[in-house]
Amino acid sequence: MNNPKLWTKNFLIISTANFFLYFTYYLLMVTITIFATEKFHASPSQAGLASGIFVIGILIARIFSGRYIDQVGWKKMLYIGFTFFLITTCLYILVNNMYFLLINRFLNGAAMGIASTATGTIVAKVIPNERRGEGTGYYTLSLTIAASIGPFLGMFITGHASFYMNFIVCIILLVFSFIAVFFVKVPRLEFKKEQLEQRKGFSLHNFFEIKAIPISIVATIIALGYSSILIFITSYTKEVNLVDVGSLFFVVYAIFVLVSRPFTGRWFDKKGENFVMYPAILLFATALFILSQTHKGFSLLSAGALFGLGYGTTSSSVQAIAVKVSPKHRIGLATSTNFIFQDLGIGIGPFILGYFVPLIDYRGLYMMMAVIEFICIFLYYFLHGKK
Repeated sequence: MNNPKLWTKNFLIISTANFFLYFTYYLLMVTITIFATEKFHASPSQAGLASGIFVIGILIARIFSGRYIDQVGWKKMLYIGFTFFLITTCLYILVNNMYFLLINRFLNGAAMGIASTATGTIVAKVIPNERRGEGTGYYTLSLTIAASIGPFLGMFITGHASFYMNFIVCIILLVFSFIAVFFVKVPRLEFKKEQLEQRKGFSLHNFFEIKAIPISIVATIIALGYSSILIFITSYTKEVNLVDVGSLFFVVYAIFVLVSRPFTGRWFDKKGENFVMYPAILLFATALFILSQTHKGFSLLSAGALFGLGYGTTSSSVQAIAVKVSPKHRIGLATSTNFIFQDLGIGIGPFILGYFVPLIDYRGLYMMMAVIEFICIFLYYFLHGKK
């Protein structure tokens, strides 16, 4: 029996559009603090707020876009999100004070939340159920590659050209993706009368998909570990005198995600999610442990490789599981629920973990996170694996 087709025009367009969304996200996330500091002489806390308020915008928008995406329409929500995101990205060129920057960062984050919820919902529908793990894995590669290229290119442009060139590059790429999404054919989803009645009112059930919450809790703990690397790896490599090698950490991470994604996705579909999730979480915990013991460049890059195999696999798998366990008519809510929980882990991670650094230093922090991620294996078992 032949597998249904995965690499359709719709799948390719949505994946490409998602790449440009996250490319802009990561490029500006690592450079906006420099912009705020140099342009408006912002204090470190103000510059940090300029970066973090974007995530707040994402979270708020995802809660409401997941709630209303079915009523508004998936394709219409896609257009709204991309239009809003393109406009607010253009507005960066006009920013002339710190207050304007903070407001626009919040609105830009909200637009990102709407657009990414729409792309995640639509791609969940166009991926055949028989290839759910494989398709979700390839789709989330757009995020992984963006997370590798965006920060690198942003820092390169900042160091070799005017800072405003960052905005221009993002705008050009977003215009391209904005045009492309108009050629997406979004599958129609018919709702029964009782399903529409359930959506009325203001209740938790209408903002979150309850069946997706257990795996989303696991996703939060995994994302917490990811945030410890994303935020503190640069400072850590300076502390252990591995700055030059440290610049290659995320490159190695991306390479191993790219290499592993094809077969981990197929294993998910053919052997089940437990076959993939247990070893992936263990590999992630091992990566954090090696990171805590790093003294040489080889061990640092080895941790990057295991990080790619571990976190790179879990991040796509939890999204596929959230959709898999949820009713078809609540795919939008399942997608936004999983994203919200992952964003919470990444968003609150730096704030919480930052308190531990003065107490146990970076090595102690990564050892602590290794233990937490190892415990997450049992959390996964009780919340989803045993079922």
